[in-house]
Amino acid sequence: LSWIKHVDEQGRPYYYSADGSRSEWELPKYNLSPPNAGDAPKSRSLERKQPDPIVLTKWRYSTYVLDLSDKVMTIFLHFQLQQLIMPWFNFFFLLQPSEKCGVLNVTKITENGKKVRKNWMSSWTVLQGSTLLFAKGQTSSSSWFGGNQSKPEFTVDLRGGSVEWASKEKSSKKHVIELKTRQGTELLIQSEIDSIITDWYKALTEAINTHVSAWESDEAIEEDMPESPGTEKQDKEKDHRDLKKNKAMKSSASMESSDQKKTRVKLKKFLTRRPTLQAVRDKGYIKDQVFGCSLTSLCARENTSVPNFVRMCIEHVEKTGLNIDGLYRVSGNLAVIQKLRFAVNHDEKVDLEDSKWEDIHVTTGALKMFFRELPEPLFTYASFNDFVNAIKNPDYKQRVQGIKDLIKQLPKPNQETMQVLFKHLKRVIDHGEANRMTTQSVAIVFGPTLLRPETETGNMAVHMVYQNQIVELILLEYENIFGR
Repeated sequence: LSWIKHVDEQGRPYYYSADGSRSEWELPKYNLSPPNAGDAPKSRSLERKQPDPIVLTKWRYSTYVLDLSDKVMTIFLHFQLQQLIMPWFNFFFLLQPSEKCGVLNVTKITENGKKVRKNWMSSWTVLQGSTLLFAKGQTSSSSWFGGNQSKPEFTVDLRGGSVEWASKEKSSKKHVIELKTRQGTELLIQSEIDSIITDWYKALTEAINTHVSAWESDEAIEEDMPESPGTEKQDKEKDHRDLKKNKAMKSSASMESSDQKKTRVKLKKFLTRRPTLQAVRDKGYIKDQVFGCSLTSLCARENTSVPNFVRMCIEHVEKTGLNIDGLYRVSGNLAVIQKLRFAVNHDEKVDLEDSKWEDIHVTTGALKMFFRELPEPLFTYASFNDFVNAIKNPDYKQRVQGIKDLIKQLPKPNQETMQVLFKHLKRVIDHGEANRMTTQSVAIVFGPTLLRPETETGNMAVHMVYQNQIVELILLEYENIFGR
């Protein structure tokens, strides 16, 4: 009789027979006695002592002590191999569909045709056919395809899109790809390693060209929506039955299906040939809005060096509000500010002396919102670190000269707008007895609004100190920096 040794939850060993009929706390002993005295010498050779059974660890299956059958051993080994091999099989099988993957830096600059603030993030990026997937915080050792499933941060449809190397106006970083989608979303993709970003550029270009050409052909449109083999088989059987029942009904259904197919093909052709939002904007059919528009683009569109809205706000404040307490420090009614923003964006004729804009804090709040929503701040991203290093200079004269030289290196619209704004803020400070706005309080309000780093880091508090100091120094040395 074969016995199995096992250990219970308290660690106590016990034994049970292979056929499940008996269980014992101690292993039974076998001693086969001879049938008669004459066979006594022979009986001693038949005495058998049960060998110590094999005990596996508690989390594995116990095994037979004696004479394991081939069937039981086969099942056991099959189970162990399955547990060992299947995770690796699933891993490689599920990862197979991805054509290219890796860690890249990515940010959106427009979404559905609307400009958004750049927010660079490190993303685990996967290219699958005509789809590009981004997962925030992923690494090369994890994937949403395996056991640790996580939803992608966002996906991009490459069909009908375009890819090109980004200009310096788009980003001051090196090795940046600009990806535009047919839906009006624009992305910047970057890697510090030149060879990696070059490979991605080639892969994206190939993916876009491949799927665009396939998508524009009638046959490929039908292939984009394949039916499963089971569905196809069922459809054939159904068509065969319909043919037997009513040939006329089948013919009518076939004609209707053909008409639907043609309509679908024409619709998809129309959608693929539809120009992108950016292309329509480039041709001048759609105008950029005032809020959120690039300072250079806005000035070029208005044929001026300082945006008209900035001049309008400054003139209104200097005419009616220099003596208002807490000027620029007190917040205006946000709902009214948004109404003013909407009117300006839609080219409505705005008169700030109108009764609905009578609160001066609405005008100052709208002006601060304009500078906050610039895609690139008045002090450009590329010059942020240079301004910080200049303000750290222990020598005061060199500090002033360094700030002055850096301002001269900014784009012309930035210089002109900065000079007009700081001249206005000097006048606000000159009325400080009435409005209680000092140089330090104005610098605290406008420091983070006018200059900020492109990528937010952990030392935001330190940056805020430098931002305030830079604005304060320009206010104190306005005539030395800009001239009388």
